[in-house]
Amino acid sequence: MSPSIHSIGTAVPSTIIGQDHIRDVFRSQPGLGRLAPRLIGAVFDGAQIATRHTVIDELGSEQTEHAGQTREGAEQPGGADSAPIPVFFDRAGGRILRPGTGARNDVYVQRSPDLFVRAAEEALAGAPGITAADVTHVVTVSCTGFFAPGPDYLLVRRLGLAPSTRRLHIGFMGCYGAFPALRAARDTCLAEPDAVVLVVCAELCTLHLRSSDDPDAIVASSVFADGAAAAVVSSRPAASRSPVLDLDVLETVLTPVGADDMAWSIGDQGFDMVLSSYVPHIVEEHVDSALAPLLEAGGVTVADVDDWAVHPGGRSILDRVESQVGLSEAQLAPSRRVLRDYGNMSSATVLFILREHLEGRRVEGRGGEGADDAPVTSAARRVCAMAFGPGLTVESALLTRRVGA
Repeated sequence: MSPSIHSIGTAVPSTIIGQDHIRDVFRSQPGLGRLAPRLIGAVFDGAQIATRHTVIDELGSEQTEHAGQTREGAEQPGGADSAPIPVFFDRAGGRILRPGTGARNDVYVQRSPDLFVRAAEEALAGAPGITAADVTHVVTVSCTGFFAPGPDYLLVRRLGLAPSTRRLHIGFMGCYGAFPALRAARDTCLAEPDAVVLVVCAELCTLHLRSSDDPDAIVASSVFADGAAAAVVSSRPAASRSPVLDLDVLETVLTPVGADDMAWSIGDQGFDMVLSSYVPHIVEEHVDSALAPLLEAGGVTVADVDDWAVHPGGRSILDRVESQVGLSEAQLAPSRRVLRDYGNMSSATVLFILREHLEGRRVEGRGGEGADDAPVTSAARRVCAMAFGPGLTVESALLTRRVGA
């Protein structure tokens, strides 16, 4: 049997930030250049994002139990009952603060485990006939923080997996990180037909946002968000009337340009993201050649692909892919919907989109094969997924969505 994604689970922090609210926060910061507030307004308004989720509860409309994160051991003036010291955002003064990389990573260590575990638990709960006891391998993905023992170890302990579970962590690969993880899972299942691989991506991108009048930083602040997604991959037959996504072909291509236009490095005040305005042009110019090896290996053309899961690095990237590849508005509806409701959650994002395809929710407002009022059919559909990241790297996958007999 072909290795397949049997289920996908997702998790997001409870704090939601509206795009209008966070736009006004960023453009009201002191020290910006004369033109920066206008640029911030245009970039945020043009992002086609309504809401995002963040672990920085200080940015929410109300304080929550995690608000006012502090470095471990930090003293609170006035005692334990006093208001917490703001770390990322001073609500009273409306100021975005500039904590160091260590303080940001401390919050990653505190908050990312919950997202890893919740997404994994949901994926396992949604995989018919598969439980935590069946998991043989764990592959974790993240580029927004570090700790060791890492999230792969954490999942084995928190989920009660066998101590012999083999583990792999994929770090610092950016928005395309889910694809190397799925490739590792597929290869494992081909080599070991009885394997059950749990893939979990979790990103806390908002930890690294900061006030700036640099255009790259403004773009990053307008799109990045926090979230996690997990997939259960196995060569086991699909359960009766249960949908799966067969992992048919995965390919990777480096474009001849773009190494300086999308990059990710560690700075003194968080991780520094370079996302230049030239990236959509690079994607438009090279998306056809990047897709060619995938389509050739799968023996299909663009016209043969029913559904698309394109990572929404931003609205402009989706616009360029749609026009260059010749896709319909409906084919990119799931990508735009995830962008609108969640923003760009780096490596986790494409799994959010693939979940919509797995469950049959392809076009908003219309019943799909997974809708409550629509029958589940066995009609197979071809799905093409792709994401872009540092390098500039284009990762892609050809999948088949089918339903077990």
